[in-house]
Amino acid sequence: MKNWFTSGLCSAALAGSLVVGSVSAQEVVKIGMVVEMTGPFAEFGRQMKAGIEAWQKQHGDSVDGRRVEVIYKDVGGPAPEVAKRLAQELIVQDKVSILAGFGFTPNAMAVAPLATQARVPMVVMNAASAQLTSRSPYMVRTSFGYDTMVPPIAQWALEQGHKKAYMIVADYAPGHDAEKAFKQAYEQAGGEIIGNVRVPLMTVDFAPYLQRVKDAKPDVLFAFVNAGNVAPALFKDFKIKGLDQAGIKLIGTGDIVYESILDVIGDNGLGATTVYPYSMQHPSELNRAYIQQFQEALGAKERPTIMSVSAYDGMALIYGGLKKAGPGADGKALLEAFKGLSFESPRGPVSIDPETHDIVQNQYIRRLERVDGELMNVEFKTYDASR
Repeated sequence: MKNWFTSGLCSAALAGSLVVGSVSAQEVVKIGMVVEMTGPFAEFGRQMKAGIEAWQKQHGDSVDGRRVEVIYKDVGGPAPEVAKRLAQELIVQDKVSILAGFGFTPNAMAVAPLATQARVPMVVMNAASAQLTSRSPYMVRTSFGYDTMVPPIAQWALEQGHKKAYMIVADYAPGHDAEKAFKQAYEQAGGEIIGNVRVPLMTVDFAPYLQRVKDAKPDVLFAFVNAGNVAPALFKDFKIKGLDQAGIKLIGTGDIVYESILDVIGDNGLGATTVYPYSMQHPSELNRAYIQQFQEALGAKERPTIMSVSAYDGMALIYGGLKKAGPGADGKALLEAFKGLSFESPRGPVSIDPETHDIVQNQYIRRLERVDGELMNVEFKTYDASR
């Protein structure tokens, strides 16, 4: 059998650490966050930390007399071996009861066997590959999966009479998931995919790809590319190539209009229609309170993203599970307590599917508009949560 621990970290040592690190054996419940805190992906950690702090400011740092302590470990980016090492340290040295964070799927996948072997629940707050929670019976997810998020935008496009689509996605696992989900949902509902292209992850030159799209004359272009400087380049070239004037509508996942890049996209993105489980414009009292808390922590001009909300909800799940399981719970009992939990989130009602351990949530169709002079993703249609 493959030994998932490096030298000096044998299974017996790990088993011993569990006795110390379990909820039942300590008054302090430790959560180990494996998350990006520095480098090009530092915004991931910044958003998650703000979400966690907002939850604890609202609800306190204890559950039924047990203080909840959050320990942050900086993984820097998509670095599976580093993520595995940090998770080992958190389990064996810091004796955490719960692992959490995980901005990237490869990191979550690398840690999954450790969570299984150590029987430590693992709360994924961002990694979004399809069926990720199947990698460990101890994994739960509070972010989203592209396999459940994408189909509503395919359905919406067909409801608008857009019967021919072209797809452009980033060439890595989440892009492939989004591509597969859109194609399947669109074709099953009677639409026709007339072309597709996978582009390099960090490309900022979309002109040759978009010329192909323009020549194909689809009704819509479905896009999944990353934020940073990639999505703004897509919108810029979409305008320069005149696809909008050719009557081609740009639709996609919320990644292409991530809140942190809206000012960079500018008016090039106006009218873009996307699907996502959260928008800063979600009309609820809880969301308004959350945004206020978030901006008090990071600044009045800061915009919370799904990443911060997923961390906030991760804490809601952990607190709810700790309370439900009681002070004598070990990792297995805590995981059982997570199953089926439901609560109100800044994004709307959410729950954890007891079979898949994945989040069940509404998906919102949003349009990029100016609201009081600010670019915002405005929700205008809701597709109710379904498994």
